[in-house]
Amino acid sequence: MTINVRFAPSPTGLMHIGNIRPALFNYLFARKMGGSFMLRLDDTDQARSTQAFAEAIERDLKWLGLTWDRFERQSSRLSRYAEALEPLRASGRVYPCFETQAELDLKRKTQLGRGLPPVYDRAALRLTEADRARLMAEGRKPHWRFRLDPVDVVWDDAIQGHKSFPAGVLSDPVLVREDGVPLYTFCSIIDDVDFDITHIIRGEDHVTNTAVQIQIWQAVTAKPAPQFAHFPLLINATGEEMSKRLGTLSIGSMRDDLRIEPMAINALLAKLGTSDPIAPRQSLDDLVAEFDLGKISRATPKFDLEELHHLNAKILHAMPLAAVAPHLKALGIDDVDAALWEAVRANLTKLDDVRLWQTVTRGPLAPVIAEPAFVAEAAALLPQGAWDHDTWSQWTNAVKQKTGRKGKDLFMPLRLALTAVDHGPEMKQLLPLIGRPRAEARLAGRSA
Repeated sequence: MTINVRFAPSPTGLMHIGNIRPALFNYLFARKMGGSFMLRLDDTDQARSTQAFAEAIERDLKWLGLTWDRFERQSSRLSRYAEALEPLRASGRVYPCFETQAELDLKRKTQLGRGLPPVYDRAALRLTEADRARLMAEGRKPHWRFRLDPVDVVWDDAIQGHKSFPAGVLSDPVLVREDGVPLYTFCSIIDDVDFDITHIIRGEDHVTNTAVQIQIWQAVTAKPAPQFAHFPLLINATGEEMSKRLGTLSIGSMRDDLRIEPMAINALLAKLGTSDPIAPRQSLDDLVAEFDLGKISRATPKFDLEELHHLNAKILHAMPLAAVAPHLKALGIDDVDAALWEAVRANLTKLDDVRLWQTVTRGPLAPVIAEPAFVAEAAALLPQGAWDHDTWSQWTNAVKQKTGRKGKDLFMPLRLALTAVDHGPEMKQLLPLIGRPRAEARLAGRSA
């Protein structure tokens, strides 16, 4: 059997760290199983879907490396949904309902007030032809519901284990709105049937949808239903759910503002809430080889931005220049050679921190002269000849012997004069990159 999975976002907002997780899980599963990964835009809600959000979804997925094998839009398949609905109408499995939203809300409140589950009472099934004609004459347009069979819905979830929804706890779902727009519940099933989707990996907020969709699937086709896997949703560090409409922790913001590496996001999300340790990974292939639905815990995982920054730094520290060069180019950072990268990469938190060390090693930079007399005395002791990684120790040993200074009192004034910052890579690596002419100028208090 060929494994087919899909990631089906609606282009109604920016992708955030929480709703990119199903894309990653589906991608890793497809690649692990030698299957196909589909990107399908669930964009039948034209009032809220925008082309800008659709383009942002594609841009974010490509940046993360989650490339798809097939692309579809639900908005281009409306005639297919209409065609698939007709047999259900003809058999009476789908029926027209005329209640307004206000009337439905009142029914729910009444049921809840009586301690009953807010399940649709199927009043529309008791309407006569004359009743329907009268309502239509009044200008009411029906929405269409799927009539659920009075049987328990059961399945074995690949993450949550055995699931069972007893008959009577679910409302007949609306498949088509009164304006004729088909809804996700129906469109998704038709797409999954038509595209031979074999596994549906998604958040646990869809568990109830699954109970309904299994019955719709069985009414539409004789094909076996897909294998379902529902994983716990992420919460943020304060325990709150994430909203894509607010742009909370959006992938675009992480890329463009926070300068997070794509593999830091992939590595964290692939391991968060699993039995595997969170650790740096350099490629998606590493994550594919390790992916296993059985490792996903049912406990609610918590996303911490600080943990992502920490992982991002570790990934940068391990990246060779050849791997990081395209990312530097995308940031508009040029002329980073192997010597500079090897000197500074262990001190980076995010990639564009390289700009600081470019300035430190190549200037211009205004020095910070905290102790002019001491710095001038040290400048007179700069070693002659070619400079290498031993030059810093040779120089500071000479300054120590001449002045009697040691430790921070010796090193910090020199670091500030040469780099203008009180932290960073080892000076034995930076000093040869700064070079003698620039070092002499800075120790003299001149910008260089």
